[in-house]
Amino acid sequence: MEAPAQPYGRFTALLLYGCYRTPVSSSFISLQNRGTIALPADVRRRLGLDVPGAQVEVIVREDNVIELHPCVPVAASQTWFWSREWQEQEQQVDAEVRAGKVTTHDSVDALLGHLDTLDGE
Repeated sequence: MEAPAQPYGRFTALLLYGCYRTPVSSSFISLQNRGTIALPADVRRRLGLDVPGAQVEVIVREDNVIELHPCVPVAASQTWFWSREWQEQEQQVDAEVRAGKVTTHDSVDALLGHLDTLDGE
């Protein structure tokens, strides 16, 4: 099956801020030597791509649309939080919070008082 005709050539580029959302802004950029493109400065700032090491994920869909998704690097000191094991534990805690299995306290004194009652059990 032949791909549908594209108004601006073989590929149409679309900058998305999430799947199936209306674009916040639109602009044209030129393809430079070796296939390099430069995102406008306001787009880089808005998406946090103006930091060293920031990356953009490139996805080519079956309908020949190119999606660019910002991927801001995680600081080395924070990588533990994004490990699979830690994220599984975060999901477990979120499920317990949703199930109402969590006790909250309005102050440190209330928390310490609650802990004292647990020690007596």
